Amino acid sequence: MSYRKLFYLNGKVQHYAWGGFTYIPQLLGLPVSDQPSAEYWMGAHQSAPSTIEAELGPLLLSTYIAENPEERLGAKAAKRFGQLPYLFKILDVKDMLSIQVHPTKAEAEKGFARENEAGIPLTAANRNYKDANHKPEIMVALSDFWLLHGFLPEAQLKEVLQTVPELLSFTNIFEKEGYKGLYKAVMELPQEEINILLRPLAERVLPSYAAGTLEKSDPAFWTARAIANDPEGLNRLDRGIFSIYFFNIVNVKPGDAVFQDAGIPHAYLEGQNAELMANSDNVLRGGLTPKHIDVEELLKHTRFEAVHPNILKGEPIHNGLERIYPTPAPDFVVSQIKLQPGEIYEHTAQAPETWIVLSGEGTVNGELPLKKGTSIFAAFGETYSLTATAELTVFKASIP
Repeated sequence: MSYRKLFYLNGKVQHYAWGGFTYIPQLLGLPVSDQPSAEYWMGAHQSAPSTIEAELGPLLLSTYIAENPEERLGAKAAKRFGQLPYLFKILDVKDMLSIQVHPTKAEAEKGFARENEAGIPLTAANRNYKDANHKPEIMVALSDFWLLHGFLPEAQLKEVLQTVPELLSFTNIFEKEGYKGLYKAVMELPQEEINILLRPLAERVLPSYAAGTLEKSDPAFWTARAIANDPEGLNRLDRGIFSIYFFNIVNVKPGDAVFQDAGIPHAYLEGQNAELMANSDNVLRGGLTPKHIDVEELLKHTRFEAVHPNILKGEPIHNGLERIYPTPAPDFVVSQIKLQPGEIYEHTAQAPETWIVLSGEGTVNGELPLKKGTSIFAAFGETYSLTATAELTVFKASIP
């Protein structure tokens, strides 16, 4: 049974090498294989659009919206964005992701046009800009989650430079030229110098990592893991290691969230999360990756400032049935709905909504069954009621 404005949604699994093997297949009820499942995309991004189960069979979500944007997005969203403005994902991070920065909207438009004019194919490995959009993002932890997030406050960074012998030589640069001078210095070092500089550090941290004596709050842990997991090993030490020491290492507990705006350098380290972002795949990389690194472009878009990590706890709404995580981004808002058996959540979609059931069972409007892994798309104006038959947890993406 499908409704004119409410449909089952089938997303796309992305098999990136850093992903885990079990979490996403088990969530979606798929067989576990020897292929990693890193991300589950629910959205209308051109590189992996979802389909909806419409009356006449599967239909691309992007096509459904394009047929009548005003009716399906709402007049305001249709006028402002013209398309579904967000991309919703579930991530399973087994190995560290690349250190990355996302551009602002204005810079993404310029970069996208520039690479198009240069004739760089959209699928090219050396492409920085896959679209013309900015990519602010919020993640809500679904497990104990670890990430790098922004530069350490000044006093903490000074202490790191003075106590890690291999970094001592950069103290003067930081004192004279600040965050930008420091980061530029390490990001532009020739590979041979990086190898010479970081080898003693690598040889010091690897035995402790192997012995299991390092805490995850210690940059040495992630440095050793990065080296241990790198096929190049000690032969070619990654410049991303500097970032592990220069950035905040943040631990996020399940249900807590972190927002990352354009220009904030970051990298996911370990765990599972629900991630919601502007509808973009623009990433400028700075290390810990075999993918294309463009140091000049990265430095151009990085915010060189101290970041004091802000863990968002969310705000209860709907009589406490829903917890919402507001951010400055106009493109998206994520919330978590938790219902005990028999509880009912009633709502009219003020914007296009995408949901995923993380656990439990229930129904929509008394007849559409929900279970773990079910995704739903509700177009603008759809009035619905969610009823839990077993304790139900749903994550919902919408527009503020």
